[in-house]
Amino acid sequence: MSTSLTDPVDLGPRRAPSRVIFGPHETNLARRREISARHVAYYARRASGGCGVIVTETASVHPSDWPYERAPLAADCGPGWAQVVTACRPYGALVLAALGHAGMQGSSAFSQAALWAPSRVPDAGSRELPMEMDGTEIDAVVEGFAAAAALAAGADLDGVEINAGQHSLLRQFHSGLTNQRRDDYGQDRLLLTERVLRAVRDALGTGRVLGLRLSCDELAPWAGVTPEMAAEQAARLAGQADYLVVVRGSIYSVPATRPDLHTEPGPGIELCRQVRAAVGGAVPVALQGSVVDPAQAQWALDDGAADLAEMTRAQITDPDLVARLRSGEAERIRPCLLCNQACMVRDNRNPVITCVIEPGSGHELDDGDTAVPDQAPSPVLVVGGGPAGLEAARVLAMRGHRVFLAERGPELGGMLTTAALVHGRRRLGVVVDWWRRELERLGVTVALEHEVAASEMDDALAKRMRVLLATGSVAGPRDYRIAAGARVLEAADLLAQVRSGALGRWPDGRAVVFDPVGGPVGVGVAELLAASGRPTSIVTQDQIAGSQLALTGDLAEANSRLQRAGVHRELRSLLRVVTDDHVLLEDRWTGEQRTVECALLVHCGHRLPEETLYLHRPRTRRAGDCVAPRTVLEAVLEARRVALAIGVADEQAASAAGRALTPTMTGAGR
Repeated sequence: MSTSLTDPVDLGPRRAPSRVIFGPHETNLARRREISARHVAYYARRASGGCGVIVTETASVHPSDWPYERAPLAADCGPGWAQVVTACRPYGALVLAALGHAGMQGSSAFSQAALWAPSRVPDAGSRELPMEMDGTEIDAVVEGFAAAAALAAGADLDGVEINAGQHSLLRQFHSGLTNQRRDDYGQDRLLLTERVLRAVRDALGTGRVLGLRLSCDELAPWAGVTPEMAAEQAARLAGQADYLVVVRGSIYSVPATRPDLHTEPGPGIELCRQVRAAVGGAVPVALQGSVVDPAQAQWALDDGAADLAEMTRAQITDPDLVARLRSGEAERIRPCLLCNQACMVRDNRNPVITCVIEPGSGHELDDGDTAVPDQAPSPVLVVGGGPAGLEAARVLAMRGHRVFLAERGPELGGMLTTAALVHGRRRLGVVVDWWRRELERLGVTVALEHEVAASEMDDALAKRMRVLLATGSVAGPRDYRIAAGARVLEAADLLAQVRSGALGRWPDGRAVVFDPVGGPVGVGVAELLAASGRPTSIVTQDQIAGSQLALTGDLAEANSRLQRAGVHRELRSLLRVVTDDHVLLEDRWTGEQRTVECALLVHCGHRLPEETLYLHRPRTRRAGDCVAPRTVLEAVLEARRVALAIGVADEQAASAAGRALTPTMTGAGR
C-alpha cells in the first residue's frame, strides 16, 4: 500500500499527523528578536489546516549572529515558542524550533561586530571579510546550540531542527570553498556539526525530535559540496538525527536556494532520492525546494525519492492544503505561483511576509474572515474579470451575495493572463484556472465579451444593486517623441498578438524593448523576442536590466538569461526619439546621445487606470489597477477589502434587484 502525504509519520519518538512540513523561513513577524503573537497566529493557522510538522523561523543561537533586523534570537524566544506550542498542539502538529547561525552569510549592520566564519574568505554576496573563529568562538557556538535546545525543551516544543543548510555556519564548515583551516575542523569538516548534534541531543533530553537540514549540493562543483560528497556526509550524520531535510544551493548559487517560477517545481527530487539511498532508511528524509504541487509531492513519496515533503510556500498560499487533500478537494487548493513577490522579505523595505493571492497570510491577526456569511446579502455587479474582479466575486459569493461578473474580453484573467505569456512566466496562469473553478462552484454568473456601459451601471444602481469596478488599466504616457513611420507597440498589445499567432508578422530587423520600470515584463518580453530569433535590445535607465527583480531573487539569473539569449543591454539610457529605423538614446549621466537600430519598439512602461465608468459615478467602489496599476498583491488585497465592506443594503430590495437583472446578464453568456 502506498504512503499518502496525509498519513502520519514517526520522527524519532514522536508522531506527526501528516507528512507535510511547514519549513523555517524569514517572516519579519518578530517583535524585536522574539517570537511574536503574529508568529503564533501564523503557525497555528497552518496547524489547523492539517500540517504535520511546523518548524519555526530560524533562531540565532548566539548574539554574534544577527543576520537581519527581525531575526529571532533563541535566548529571547522561550515564551513565544511556548505560545506556539499551545496554539498548535490541539491540531496534532509537531512544533520544532529551527536553530542556526548564519556565520559569514549574516550581517554586521545590526551587531556592529565582525562576522564569524571558518576561514578568512570574503562572503560572495556582501563581499565582507569575516574573522576566522578560534577554539573559543567554536565552543561558544556549540554551547549556544545546546542552550537554545534546552530552552526549546523548556518551552515544551516537540524538538528542534539544526540548520546546516544553504545559509548556515555549519555548511560553511562543510565546504572546501569556505573552510580552509589546517586544524581538526579543517581536516574533518563535519566535526563541528557532530559536536553540535551531540550537544543538542543531550540538552533536549529523551522523547524529543532532533532534525537536521543539510546542504547537499552547493552547485559550486569546483570546490563546494557536491551530491556525491553530501551522500557520504548524510550517511555519517543521519544516525545522529531523527530526520533529514535535503536542500540545495548556497551563497554561490543564490537563485537555487529559493527558485522562482522560471524553475519548474521540485528541482531537488533526484538529489533527495540520491541522499535517501545513501542514508539507507536510517531516518526519514524530506524533500525540499519549490515543492508546491501536491500531486508531485505524492509522486516523490510513491517513487521512493522521499518520506516527507516540505511545502512551505504552498502553505503560505493555502494554509488548508492538507485538510483539502484529506477531504478529497485537491482542486480547491489555491496554487502557489512561485513568484517570490511577497514571500521573500529580506530586503531594505522590511516587509511582513504574505502571498500575492492570499494576502491574509502573515496578517492572521488583522484579516477578516472571508468565509463568514453576510447578514444582509445583496446582488452585486462586478465589472472586470482580472485578479481584482475575480477575487472580489469569490469573496462576495462566499459571503452569500448573488454575484454577476462582466468581462469585456473573451477570457478571464485580465493582465495576469497576459503576463503569463511573458517568457518563463507561464505558471501565473494557474491561479486564473483556480479562480474560474471557485466561481463556478460558488454559482457566480460570468458574462464574457460583455462590456458594461454607463447606462447599464446606472440601471443596476437604480435597482439597488451593488457595483464594484475592477476595470483594469490602459496604456500609460510616453515621454519620448515618435516620428512618422515608427512602429511602437505596448507590451500588452504585443502579447495579445503572440496569443493570436501574429509573432511572425512584424517587420524584419531589431526589436528594442524600452523598460523604464525595471520589472519582470521588460525582461520577459526581451527574452520572448530573442527566442523568436529576432535581434533584440533592452533599454533601461538603471545600471543593470530588471533592477526590481532583486526583490524576488531573480536579478542575477534574469541578466544571465538575457546574455545567453543574445539580448543587448543598453544601460543607463533614456529613450528620446523613435523613428522608422532607429531609436535615439541619451546617457543618463553624461547626456551623450547615440542611435541604435530599431525596426520595432516595445513599450513596457507604467500604465494608467481605466476609469471611464468611475468618472461617470465617482464614488463607486473600485479595486485593482483601476485605482492605480500595481501588482497582483494590491489588486487582490483591495478586492478583498472592498468585497468585505459590501453588504449593508436592505436584503429584500437587493434580492428584488438581482431578480430583475438576471435575464440581462445570463443572456450575455458564460
